[in-house]
Amino acid sequence: MNSFNKTVLPNGIRIISENIPYVQSFSLGFWFDVGSRDESKRNNGITHFIEHMLFKGTKKRSPRRIAEDIEAYGGYLNAFTSKENTCYYGRGLISSLPRTFDVISDMIQNSSFKLTEMKKEAGVVIDELNDIDDNPEELIFDKFEEILFSGNSLSMPIIGTEKNILGFSQKDLFSFIDNKYKFNNMLIVASGNIEHEKLLRLTDKYFVKDLGLGSTKRKTLSITPAPDHYMKKSVQQVHMIIGRSTYGYKDKKRITANILSHILGEGSSSRMFQTIREKNGIAYQVNSFLNSFLDVSSFGIYLSTNTKQSDKALSLVLNEFRKIREKLVSDKELKKAKEYIKGNIILSLESTTSRMFRIANSELYYNRMVTIDEITKMIDSVTAKEIIDIANEILEENYLTKIIISPKDQALKSVA
Repeated sequence: MNSFNKTVLPNGIRIISENIPYVQSFSLGFWFDVGSRDESKRNNGITHFIEHMLFKGTKKRSPRRIAEDIEAYGGYLNAFTSKENTCYYGRGLISSLPRTFDVISDMIQNSSFKLTEMKKEAGVVIDELNDIDDNPEELIFDKFEEILFSGNSLSMPIIGTEKNILGFSQKDLFSFIDNKYKFNNMLIVASGNIEHEKLLRLTDKYFVKDLGLGSTKRKTLSITPAPDHYMKKSVQQVHMIIGRSTYGYKDKKRITANILSHILGEGSSSRMFQTIREKNGIAYQVNSFLNSFLDVSSFGIYLSTNTKQSDKALSLVLNEFRKIREKLVSDKELKKAKEYIKGNIILSLESTTSRMFRIANSELYYNRMVTIDEITKMIDSVTAKEIIDIANEILEENYLTKIIISPKDQALKSVA
């Protein structure tokens, strides 16, 4: 049987392990509760740039050796930055756990930030930025949250701006790490054939640098209704998002909003997919999303279609919103959405990496381990009455924001 253990060290580091005795592998993550939300306009993008730079050499390891020390033993090493946290993680056979721990802890404590590597990596990140700009399916989500959270730090893109990326100095990087990479801001999580005591010993052995303590408070957001926004790009299709801000992780209503999102646009049997793609054949891509943060989420419907059908597509989306506000969902449809969500959660448990991510998110957002049974009970408890109440709270047309990217050489009608 799997077992969870949590230790908070005197220096503030939180260590959580999940022992899965029947696997021969592990996933190990070093999390920092810092992301682009914790930046300013002047240094927007620095969290993501530091994430890249930690792979570019330490005092004792070259960039190549960082990769080889993991991959030579069949392991995997990666990282990501979100708007609220940063994670450096690895996975491999259980025998390589000490080596993986050593490499990642070395990256965190001893990265050298050589000027030559910074210059090269700035070029790589700008290429990544340009890829996003060239891809309307990615760009529109950045633009949606920029408009939705205007005036707040959540509006800023994770990747930053070209000006900032080119302007970061060694001092900027070291200063940001000194301020944000603190022990009480840090979480070490492992899932797999892990002995908790071994994880504690590895922490004691490899974290020799005192990262100190820092503030973990974030400003509460003030969100106001956002205006529509239109962009012209060199694209063939019209891309659009219709949505708004809604409940974050801390709000119990988020579970209900998540089920509503699934009814509307998750999966091939969802209302939007059936209406827009199957019945009318006017969009290849159509889906709903609920992108959640501590105190707020961005919710919406994304689709792409041709310019001749864009007005009709928008009208169909708004009509589905009206229908779900006016009539209770059936027991059958509600049960299907619940089973879809629960099925995805249970399927994710087959991956130690997904399990590690779930444990970390539970700790970061709820300060405790939220069990699968708890989640299942919360999902099952949602009623059709709660769905229609939530729909009337968040799907009122006057409070929705439209973000539309259209071809440069074609004019839209009523949506433009």
